[in-house]
Amino acid sequence: MKVVTVEQMRRAEQDCAGIGINTDILMENAGRAVAEEIRRLTGNVELRYILVLVGPGNNGGDGLVTARYLHDWGAEVGVYLLAERPAGDSNLKQVQERGIKCAEAARSESTDWFDSFLESADVVVDALFGTGRCRPLSGIFQKVLVEVSKAREKRAGLNVIAMDLPSGLDADSGAVDPACLYADYTVTLGFPKPGLFNCPGAERAGRIEVVDIGIPSYLVEEVTTELITDDWSRSVLPRRPLTANKGTFGRVLVVAGSINYIGAAYLACSGAMRVGAGLVTLATASSLQPVLASRLSEVTYLPLPEAAPGVISPQAAGIITGELSRYATLLLGCGLGQSQPVAEFIEAVILKSETVPLSLVIDADALNFLAKVPDWWQQLPDDAILTPHPGEMSRLTGVTIDEVQSSRTRIAQKTARQYHKTVVLKGAYTVVAAPDGRTGISPFANSGLASAGTGDVLAGVIAGMLAQGLTPFEAAACGVCLHGRAGEAVRENLGDAGMVATDLLPVLPLAIKELKRQDGGNSRASA
Repeated sequence: MKVVTVEQMRRAEQDCAGIGINTDILMENAGRAVAEEIRRLTGNVELRYILVLVGPGNNGGDGLVTARYLHDWGAEVGVYLLAERPAGDSNLKQVQERGIKCAEAARSESTDWFDSFLESADVVVDALFGTGRCRPLSGIFQKVLVEVSKAREKRAGLNVIAMDLPSGLDADSGAVDPACLYADYTVTLGFPKPGLFNCPGAERAGRIEVVDIGIPSYLVEEVTTELITDDWSRSVLPRRPLTANKGTFGRVLVVAGSINYIGAAYLACSGAMRVGAGLVTLATASSLQPVLASRLSEVTYLPLPEAAPGVISPQAAGIITGELSRYATLLLGCGLGQSQPVAEFIEAVILKSETVPLSLVIDADALNFLAKVPDWWQQLPDDAILTPHPGEMSRLTGVTIDEVQSSRTRIAQKTARQYHKTVVLKGAYTVVAAPDGRTGISPFANSGLASAGTGDVLAGVIAGMLAQGLTPFEAAACGVCLHGRAGEAVRENLGDAGMVATDLLPVLPLAIKELKRQDGGNSRASA
């Protein structure tokens, strides 16, 4: 599913007019689709009090159509016009003909009608401004949104549903006006917008639902940014032939762990195994091997010489490079630590070695090491996958964490293009960017995943998918989807407080199973 900018959406709507799909048709489709989504989200709109805030442009017109449908389905609808509608507005006329309660802010300085309806409202629909409004909110618009915010704080049962975007949210950047509402749901029209997945806008959007309004998909074919959907992820899942052996599903060499971060090795290896990698070998400091073997009975081991107890020695690099030809994928960095011996070891394995032709996933401490090396990207294969969190991305790129977070998609795309690497910028709505411009945005934002070790699981998942033959972009994006789905499943059962990384591991195979189940079992080979 394409994620489109304001300009891309505007061009698509203009192209629609050229093929006979005019603004009136799109408006009717949008209003009906949002009304249907409200009915689905609320369970039943009959006799519910629904207040629709209507602005001056197309978004306001969409809101009027929504009000009409909700009224026809039995809701008690009130429409508050915060700006004058165009002369002869047919959608306003149809609202008035139905006797829907309607008040115009411009005709009275008093907001008594609005205040009264708001007190009894079950749902408020924000249809003030869509993608076209970037100016600061002021006057009656600001006043009304502030009052809705106050009402929502007082009444937990009041639901706020934004049409396309919460008013005051910049569709491209995610910047917000102070008056922008915290919506429970945003029903975005046609295609999702990048600002919905970038903070602070992502915090205001609530749960995002995308509805079809009749814009043909071929009109946005050139757009390279997409939402990572279940359908796409299912399409790239590795097949599991009945005649397979462990070699069929790839071999992963995980170089991870240190005396202070033993668990990172366990989590990374388990992540790779739980998504179907055929064989996983853990290369770690020799004194840690007995500890990990008590929990990781399915992996094989490559004990490495130590510079100190639990710290890999630089001399271990020769052992690793001598083993690489036996593996499809190398995962390097989880929990290695940042001591000088480890830095020398990482340098010898991936920067000074001539034997790193295999697929490479670089995480955590290996990324922190690379950030200190000038032009490091020129010394790595182009099919490497980098998996930084915002702090690691800040160190890699030399920009502040705030800059990274304020423009996550752009930063990830720029880094992938400049370094010729696939970049996974972790966090709420994780961004996956390929060197050729393809970009995937995860639909998942889960505070439960903000705990130690979940990134190690993700690195292992991506390495496991890569070893099974997916391209770097496919492995990264599909891995992000499976990790996010597992997180959602755990949150559904446990809540988002107290979720730990190991909770994800047994759920990962179930996430794959569920994706395949949605396919209807059409292919036995992929079952």
